Amino acid sequence: MPTPAIKICGISTPDALEAAIRARAAYAGFVFFAKSPRNVSPAQAAELGARAQGRIQRVGLFVDADEGTIAEAVDAAGLDVLQLHGKESPERAAQLRSRFGLPVWKAMPIASIGDVARAHVYAGAADLMLFDAKTPTGALPGGMGLSFDWSLVAHWNGPLKWGLAGGLTAENVGHAIALTGAPLVDTSSGVESAPGVKDTGKIAAFCAAARTA
Repeated sequence: MPTPAIKICGISTPDALEAAIRARAAYAGFVFFAKSPRNVSPAQAAELGARAQGRIQRVGLFVDADEGTIAEAVDAAGLDVLQLHGKESPERAAQLRSRFGLPVWKAMPIASIGDVARAHVYAGAADLMLFDAKTPTGALPGGMGLSFDWSLVAHWNGPLKWGLAGGLTAENVGHAIALTGAPLVDTSSGVESAPGVKDTGKIAAFCAAARTA
């Protein structure tokens, strides 16, 4: 099985970004959602984006954002990918992909096999499905450290590329990869010492565990 690509999401400091690069992660995620403890300002995004350029792919995470917010983030950070983590429809995903000329990833909250089946409606609209844990009503849409029954997406053979998120840590990512065959794994709270505070040692451990799964 090929080694999965690794994304470290919720990066907000140069130290965390450098740790992800040292650990050979493929993607650094920057959160543009004011309610998140990982939210970055345009100024922070510009600094991180410039530091990341040519060294790691830059993913911007948005939650039902308007085009002005997305445009500002794309310009500031030089984003390579848009990740939609809200209730964006296939039509909205396709519109943003066309508007910005960037790949679009759509997070799909999973609690049942029916949720997995819904991913098919994004075929032709998004470039990748990110299967994540469904969070409680009123909670943040991600970064909560929650996982779901990974067997629901084991060796998914749908119409899109896909990745696995939700509660992944250095301790469980190897099992998750072995069970699902995920071609991409994404972590945020799993490499933190506190909400929004990345731990460089945990980033290194996570990436090493994912590569040796």
